[in-house]
Amino acid sequence: MSQRVLIVDDDPGLRESLELVLAAEGYEVATAPDGATALEMVETLPTDVVLCDLRMPGMDGMELLPLLSRRLPGATVVLMSAYGTQDLAIEAMRRGAYDYLAKPFQPSEVLLTLKKARERERLRRANALLRREVDRAVGERPIVAASPVMIDVLELMERAAEFKTTVLLTGESGTGKEVLARAIHAQSGRREESFVAVNCGAIPEALLESELFGHAKGAFTGADRARRGLFVEASGGTLFLDEIGELPPALQVKLLRALQEEEVRPVGESKPRPVDVRVLAATARDLEADVASGRFREDLFYRLNVLRVQVPALRDRKQDIPLLVDHFLAHFREALGRPVRAVNEDALERLVGYAWPGNVRELENVIERAVILAEDECITPRELPENVLEGPATASPPGPGDYSLRRAKRAAETETIRRALAATDGNRTRAARLLEISHRALLYKLKDYGIRD
Repeated sequence: MSQRVLIVDDDPGLRESLELVLAAEGYEVATAPDGATALEMVETLPTDVVLCDLRMPGMDGMELLPLLSRRLPGATVVLMSAYGTQDLAIEAMRRGAYDYLAKPFQPSEVLLTLKKARERERLRRANALLRREVDRAVGERPIVAASPVMIDVLELMERAAEFKTTVLLTGESGTGKEVLARAIHAQSGRREESFVAVNCGAIPEALLESELFGHAKGAFTGADRARRGLFVEASGGTLFLDEIGELPPALQVKLLRALQEEEVRPVGESKPRPVDVRVLAATARDLEADVASGRFREDLFYRLNVLRVQVPALRDRKQDIPLLVDHFLAHFREALGRPVRAVNEDALERLVGYAWPGNVRELENVIERAVILAEDECITPRELPENVLEGPATASPPGPGDYSLRRAKRAAETETIRRALAATDGNRTRAARLLEISHRALLYKLKDYGIRD
């Protein structure tokens, strides 16, 4: 399906040349000589992208931006100008423009910008489709994904959901293993029954057996009444054993017996109780290494590892970061009652470029913090924590006793940007191509690093 592009510019020559270039690439193109005409056209003309001049007689591009946003809430607006300053371009993007093209520009720059905008919209739509499939299943914690590696995980989960087979979810802390476990349960035939979760590493060993299997009244000091235990609580539904690698050795034997025999024996009772439980387990540990060292029982490992789901780290699914950012932004905007509606391109670029050792949980915390700190409707790099940014505000070369990699990287970037600007006689668009970053990213780096052309 071709995209519809509206070109708004008072220069008839530019309108005609852009129309020819875009039409040759398969775009449906319409043109308008001014802002007022553009507003009339979009009332009846479905439009995906607007290429708009910043300075026009009558209504300029800056005035047109909010009006287009109201009439075309899903459209992408790209501003063009031969006169705009760096600060003006930043202000336009803060107000909602997707990108900024400095005139004169090459046709390839326009096509690349449209291609990036189209890919972002494709990911948003893919995520919307995915949400419709799983929102009902997981409620307040929907799964947000569009990367191939995560789509593979979701497809594996979907196939596993209909069977009672034990599933072992492995992956780093913070990757969302419990969210995925809940999704498996919600897509299964047990969805109407209980989903019971327990963190095996958070309960003292002396209490964990009673927590899992229950106890009789008077079984030990303080047992003033009988307790059913989580296996019985989850009977008919799903029991999620998080941090299974932390399970003490004595309880590993009893868990294996419960899985094999489908029955549990509460502490202090002589007769076992039958249970019908689908078990999902998760760990951030290397269980194979624990088996080799004798820390984890080999027979229990194979009983749990019937179907392995390896949950990727966030750094290995960077395509999902913009979608996760949008999801958390919408969530905290409502939860905190804050008017923050967007993340600017430079902040998003830094979020995508960060390694996220804490994975999705860390990203969620960063967005919550940014929503609280944001001064207006747009999150900028100012609201991001220092570890997500590239370094301190200064970009001077590190001294002989300074071993900070972040400061060294920032100094190297500053020098490389200066050389790129020198090589292109200060042409920022060409310099951005040499640096292999977007024009928008270059504008923000120039401002952050204090570089003057």
